[in-house]
Amino acid sequence: MVRKDAKHSPSGTPALVALSAAGVPHTAHAYEHDPGSDVGYGLEAAQVLGVPPEQVFKTLMTSVDGTLTVAVVPVTGQLDLKALATAVGGKKAAMAPRPDAERATGYVAGGISPLGQKNAHPTVVDETAWLFDTVYVSGGRRGLDVELAPDDLVRLTSATVAAIARDR
Repeated sequence: MVRKDAKHSPSGTPALVALSAAGVPHTAHAYEHDPGSDVGYGLEAAQVLGVPPEQVFKTLMTSVDGTLTVAVVPVTGQLDLKALATAVGGKKAAMAPRPDAERATGYVAGGISPLGQKNAHPTVVDETAWLFDTVYVSGGRRGLDVELAPDDLVRLTSATVAAIARDR
């Protein structure tokens, strides 16, 4: 079941609150998450919402030289940790432990949004986001994606844009 909610009231997840507070045009796409799905949260969202999977981006929490860093890459790709480290002027990147990611962002894994996190973190968005008029990112919970312009995503997260994804 897919519900499209074009209302922009400040209620909802911190991601939706941040978008509304900034006056950014966006559309929230809620759907029934299937906990038994084995395709991954982002690919499930693309399937259920009927959008190309290349247009749906996942949010990954990493540690670059000890600093928590957000990476936003297409769900069809894989994060290139070396490229991420280079993009933020670091030497070594690794995936952040799940509890650290959840604590730092205020979101649960599978619903971590690059928007409205508890604390601001350096953020890098893969350059392929600019291939689309709009992209989909987590809205802050499983079963909720937000569609917005890539420029707005980059601006709201103060992101660097770089080639940080590689094909699976």
